[in-house]
Amino acid sequence: MTALLDATDSQMAMLADLVAGLEAAEKTLSSMQAARDGLLAMAGRLAVEIARDARDPDGGDMAIRSVAAEIGAAQRVSDRTIERRMSDASWLVDRFPAVWAAQGQGRISAAHSRLIVDAGAHLDDKTDRERFAAEAIALAESESPNRLRRLVRRLAERFQERTITERHRTARRQRRVWITELDDGMADLRMRGPAALVHGMYDRLSQMAHAVQKENTQRAKAAARDGGADAAPRDERTIDQLRADLLADLVLTGSPSGHDTADGLLGAIQARIEITVPAFALMTDDGAAGTETPAELDGVAPMDAETARRFACAASGWNRLLTHPISGAVLAVDRYRPSEELRRHLRARDQHCRFPGCGIAARKCDLDHNHDAATGGPTVHTNLSTFCRRHHMLKHHSPWHVTQRKGGVLEWTSPTGRVYIDHPPPPNTVVFTDSEPSPF
Repeated sequence: MTALLDATDSQMAMLADLVAGLEAAEKTLSSMQAARDGLLAMAGRLAVEIARDARDPDGGDMAIRSVAAEIGAAQRVSDRTIERRMSDASWLVDRFPAVWAAQGQGRISAAHSRLIVDAGAHLDDKTDRERFAAEAIALAESESPNRLRRLVRRLAERFQERTITERHRTARRQRRVWITELDDGMADLRMRGPAALVHGMYDRLSQMAHAVQKENTQRAKAAARDGGADAAPRDERTIDQLRADLLADLVLTGSPSGHDTADGLLGAIQARIEITVPAFALMTDDGAAGTETPAELDGVAPMDAETARRFACAASGWNRLLTHPISGAVLAVDRYRPSEELRRHLRARDQHCRFPGCGIAARKCDLDHNHDAATGGPTVHTNLSTFCRRHHMLKHHSPWHVTQRKGGVLEWTSPTGRVYIDHPPPPNTVVFTDSEPSPF
């Protein structure tokens, strides 16, 4: 049954009113949260002013604690929580006033503000922060927080004084593994390390977990066919549980011996990550600070050029993305050993599920004919896009409708008639203005 097709006109009108009401409520909440941040920042300033006038030797620490305790007692909240909120609010209001103002106007949410502030936290130059904030706000007005995270991280790189290569070398010194004790005889094992290695470890664990689950399902089906009443009980572990058990196997025994198949298939599984590397980043010179366009891991996290070059040299094959030198749009994708060219092109263009607000990586998504192939839709990139399984099903089994426009822009029409435009994310590439000569 197709969802909402049997709804009456009055029910659809009520849905449209609910959507509009929730939209207005969300803007009001964002504005009120901004107002609260303003008051908390003022409370912090007042505490510092009192301490300064009294020439307190602790630099205002006790005054801030006292003010936080006063506010916390009134709100029935821990004074430590209030002190942390005061610090966060002061950082937003004082260092990113444009972001605070945009939230106060209901143009962006508190979640958008936090992402922008976190991404630009290390920008010490006021002019750089203002330029970064202006561009980040424009992005936030049209993107969901989960999509915004990768975009503002990429944007912040343009204003960093130190290159990502320099910062990565420093950050690598902080790599470590530690334990956090939990209740009920449990504990967290945490690791901080180079993103490429961590993502690769997680991917290999995921592949192994899915392989174990698939084999368990096949065994259960075979036992059911054979009518084996004495067969071993079915393995009901989730993928998360299998990942945890496999990690314990690998760390404690050096191999997934407790889960491996008779043919040793799990041990043969290799880690897999996707890295986008601008051609300039493959050159030996890292470039001047603030001008280097870093590589990008799975479209999420920046990667230093040195690590990217090392992976590129070791890779058995890699895709080449041809982009427009000014707009940055993906023009074509090819490979030294071509295969699945169209799929690679779409993964490079879309990067994630193209339903508004969804950030599921393209490599985990389905390919959809926007104009159904069964009714004559061609299998070309101008009629294909990547949707996660959830939104793929929504498109086919509800009145949601999508049309692809020029440049890979998707126009979604909701059941209430609202139109949402989803632009393909900008690729991680170098672009030039009309006044700049192309180096090629």
